[in-house]
Amino acid sequence: MATRIGVRELVEFVLRAGDLNQRQGSQNTALNGARIHRRLQKQRGADYEKEVYLKQAVTMSGREYVIDGRADGISHTTTNDYKIEEIKTSELAFPEVSENTLQLYWGQAQVYGYILTQQQELASVELQLTYFQTTTEAVTTTTKKMTRAELTTFFQQLIAEYEEWLVLRDQWRAQRNQTVKQVTFPFPAYRAGQRELAVAVYKTILLQKRLFVEAPTGTGKTISTLFPAIKALGEDKIQRVFYLTAKQSTRQVAEAAVALLSQQGLALKSITLTAKDKITFAEEADLAPENNPYMLGYYDRIKPALRDLLTHENQLTRGVIEQYARKHIVDPFEFSLDASLFADVIICDYNYLFDPLVYLQRFFSAPDPDNFFLVDEVHNLVGRSRAMYSASISSQTFQTVLQQAKGETSAGTSALEKCTRKVKRALTKISRPLRDDGVTEMTGQAPLDSVNQALADWVAQVHDWLAEYPEQPLVEPLLDAYFASLTYLKIADLYDETYQSLVTYDQTTHQTVVKQLCLDPSAFLDRALSLGAGAVLFSATLSPLSYYQQVLGNNTASLSFRLASPFPAQQQALLVTPYIQTTYRQREQNLERIVASIGAMVNAKCGNYLVFLPSYGYLETVQTAFQAAYPQVTTLTQTPQMDESQRADFLAQFSAAPTQTLVGFCVLGGIFAEGIDLKGTRLIGVAIVGVGLPGLSTERNLVRAYFDTQQGTGFQFAYQLPGMNHVLQAAGRLIRGSHDVGVILLLDQRFASSRYTKLFPAHWQHFQRCYSLTQLTTQITNFWQMVAAKNKA
Repeated sequence: MATRIGVRELVEFVLRAGDLNQRQGSQNTALNGARIHRRLQKQRGADYEKEVYLKQAVTMSGREYVIDGRADGISHTTTNDYKIEEIKTSELAFPEVSENTLQLYWGQAQVYGYILTQQQELASVELQLTYFQTTTEAVTTTTKKMTRAELTTFFQQLIAEYEEWLVLRDQWRAQRNQTVKQVTFPFPAYRAGQRELAVAVYKTILLQKRLFVEAPTGTGKTISTLFPAIKALGEDKIQRVFYLTAKQSTRQVAEAAVALLSQQGLALKSITLTAKDKITFAEEADLAPENNPYMLGYYDRIKPALRDLLTHENQLTRGVIEQYARKHIVDPFEFSLDASLFADVIICDYNYLFDPLVYLQRFFSAPDPDNFFLVDEVHNLVGRSRAMYSASISSQTFQTVLQQAKGETSAGTSALEKCTRKVKRALTKISRPLRDDGVTEMTGQAPLDSVNQALADWVAQVHDWLAEYPEQPLVEPLLDAYFASLTYLKIADLYDETYQSLVTYDQTTHQTVVKQLCLDPSAFLDRALSLGAGAVLFSATLSPLSYYQQVLGNNTASLSFRLASPFPAQQQALLVTPYIQTTYRQREQNLERIVASIGAMVNAKCGNYLVFLPSYGYLETVQTAFQAAYPQVTTLTQTPQMDESQRADFLAQFSAAPTQTLVGFCVLGGIFAEGIDLKGTRLIGVAIVGVGLPGLSTERNLVRAYFDTQQGTGFQFAYQLPGMNHVLQAAGRLIRGSHDVGVILLLDQRFASSRYTKLFPAHWQHFQRCYSLTQLTTQITNFWQMVAAKNKA
């Protein structure tokens, strides 16, 4: 089967030259661009055919390829009189478009012209570039006529340069495939269930399906998914694996897995994409693109930089990217994106696939069966995706702009201020019913068209102002508002029946906030996952699987797989306390019982413990009471906004084989409730106070109402299941390896009800109910005696 290469991909890779100027990039959305295309296409005559698919087979590096794409439009009045139209949209005025960008536009048209002259045996063809400026709706049309010979020369030169890189890539892939054959599973034996998981992943790739996997902590999910995916790469079943994560720590685990396989001689190119704000060099931070040496002439240096990097390195981690970026004086973030085109495994954050604002257009502009997705800790994607597809705008943002504009005398500022006040008035008008009724918020299931139009007009005004006055002091606050407005408008393009609009008004500050809330992003996630051949979505906690299958794509053809815990149930005592109530009204009168139950756990054995609570306020209350009751016990407390060094210091206190007891108080769903690894005696007990229900909020209540309307599962989807996920994640901190043992306390009577026990994973089915503090103390004592006897034996 011939490999597909898109016309745009081919042209951009070969013809890009000059500076990297991110201000020149269009903020236009694909959806809005498609609307403009349709609008212009409707204006054409009867002899006009839109979205014409064209393809041309070529042989490069001894292999068959298909160069293909869709010409925006083709018209012909006679048999040999053809015109090809290429439509482009951007905020820039046509005279501001760089020469290189125009070269890319014309390059695409010329490729389509070459294919058409070959297929229709034409002597020449007319090419038309139609440029639509989105801010003014000005249309600029330019044409050129080219002969078949001219187009053939252009195309052959294009292919010749691209072939050089294909030869290199094919050589790398041939070496990769050869080395993959000799790679074996990198451990002496599979853990229980690990081989079955690897086989399931491999079959999923062959079947081009989606697989949802719940694999408890200790299963070895990363290597069990990456290993079969790399085997499939070596057999050319796929050509690119995206390992998508929510946290830096899990990206590092994936890097370590690739490094482990590389020790067997695996020659595979992997790259880790680091967020732009983290990888950008410090000396670039305050430089305008036209003054930034890493951007000036970027495209003139990028190919030698890529060749150097790819010839000498296989694991393209952040440090490696930065090293070569400095050597060749290229922007490290853009360099990593360009290098990713040649990677076999791409390790990156969720947003590079799922976020409608920052997804990787070079990979995800069209479906590609060469891509396969491994989505780690996928339970995090539920909340993350709702945030990705939501956006808000505040009147305070525009008030700041007006305050900064006071005293500005430059021409154009007056018009800018006038337009800014229009946005403020639009927001004020929207919130007027709140002020009239003395309430703080209202919701509705409709886009706020008046706000959208005011923002669109303001963005157009600001775009022109920034181009004319790039050095004014007003630029910084203006850019913050500008990008917030663009984000809001892009989400407005997606607004449908899964959205609600939320308007809030602060009676003290007199500020209005308008938010577009995506209540159910499953259709958007499904669309993103459909851009590859298939996906494996996995986590230690995906119970119930049916819920996650629905909210993370709702694809009825998806498969599911659940692994048993590889560790014996006897390694942990799972104790539920029906004698404790933690609902808000009952907290105070149950405080003494909660403290005494935690005391029973920590007094039974010297060691390190974690206690998880649903909020910082409740955490402070329980910890204060615990310290008063057990002053001899050392405690630590998680605080809001802890930086990386503070987090590291917190975890460092949990030493192996401690000589005195340590209790850390943390928040459910927080930074210490998942993604940390306290193995062995670094942690021997976890207490979870409450069922983890998220705090009541208007936004969650809207989610609840939406799913109640859809299928009557509102409370479960908005509150119970997200809360239970937090509980399972926190409990998962305890047993991290085959030698770990410990106690888990579930301190809430609701855990004893069938509504919750039916959500317990298989390895929790040995749980025991303790109906009094005395019974709890006895059970904990018996557990540690059993462990001691087993160790002695």
